[in-house]
Amino acid sequence: MSGNSLDSLSSATKSRAKFSARGDAKGAAGFVNPGDVSGRYDFVSHSGEQISLSPSENGFDKIKIAAAWDIQKVKKKKLFGLLSYSAKQKVDLDLGCLYELQDGTRGAIQAFGDMYGSFKNAPYLRLSGDERTGETEGFDEYIMVNGRKWPEIKRLLLYVYIYEGAVDWAHVRPQIHVRVPGEQPLVITLSSHMKNLNVCVIAGIENVRNGMVVTNYTEYFPGHNEMDRAYGFGLEWDDGAKDA
Repeated sequence: MSGNSLDSLSSATKSRAKFSARGDAKGAAGFVNPGDVSGRYDFVSHSGEQISLSPSENGFDKIKIAAAWDIQKVKKKKLFGLLSYSAKQKVDLDLGCLYELQDGTRGAIQAFGDMYGSFKNAPYLRLSGDERTGETEGFDEYIMVNGRKWPEIKRLLLYVYIYEGAVDWAHVRPQIHVRVPGEQPLVITLSSHMKNLNVCVIAGIENVRNGMVVTNYTEYFPGHNEMDRAYGFGLEWDDGAKDA
């Protein structure tokens, strides 16, 4: 990693408390009710559940991987319980991805640390950044995967992480959406919820004979370093930012 990248990671670590603050972002518009039985989506809802996607004769085209969520209202009480009301939590939620290429190169894609990647060049993944007002599909952040280069990618680990706001995943309900041209939209949802752990690994995508195998992981970690060790990527992290 270049010196400039390392400098940006160091700066990001120091300013962690002020990062992003996207409480009013519109990403919730992309949330799909897991109870939707319209047949318009394929759901991967249980930990360990998998679904396979095969490329066309010409391989994959552009693939969009997006985060969506549905922040629930929580009941709050004023002094002595005389007044109660419902309000939505302010949560700073972001999408991230660990990747491994076929040549053994490993790294991370996430806004924290300015690790946005590249679509045309390795790692053939590009993070959109915070859309703030949302796009037409309502996704706040998404990763574009260069499907033409999918044979050069070995595996992806998709996660979301919270830097600000109370950590109760039952109130956030994040999802990962995988949009492959020619395929029905795929939605990976959590199979369980936890509190007080900031990182949630939702799914993994593996290259199997140049097709995709998508797995629901639903696993929680206190930080990026613990997540990395669990899945064997071997990166070095400093307070949530990749160090080297």
